[in-house]
Amino acid sequence: MTIQTKPKPNFFWSILTMRCPRCRQGDMFTHKNPYKKLKLSYILEMPEACPVCKQKFNLEVGFWYGTGYVSYALTVLLSGITFVAWWMAIGISTDDNRIFYWLIFNTIVIIVLQPWLMRLSRAVYIYFFITYHENYENVQSGELHINEE
Repeated sequence: MTIQTKPKPNFFWSILTMRCPRCRQGDMFTHKNPYKKLKLSYILEMPEACPVCKQKFNLEVGFWYGTGYVSYALTVLLSGITFVAWWMAIGISTDDNRIFYWLIFNTIVIIVLQPWLMRLSRAVYIYFFITYHENYENVQSGELHINEE
């Protein structure tokens, strides 16, 4: 007789799909599409706890203020990626203003992706504090929610 163990959900895919860090199954956000209504309260609307494992998302007052640093890092990373892609595809030069065209392109990309980047920064930030637990069904959410490593 073999014991069936469920596969551990992929860490990076769970962050990109914005799943609960504890069970990696429940959605972190109330609405799947951040572009449906472009209202800040709608974009960042989250349930109190994970619908699957009941892990609380708001760990303390002011918890989400740290996402500003994560959002900044993601924006710098995205700008670096667009810069390298522009450099490889078109080239960078101040003689014919190609660098200014990249700046305009990069600004548009960042503005368009901002709702998704705001959500992604929350997902990345909470993964610093809450770890995956394979037996989340058997452990109450209050007993195991903060990363103890």
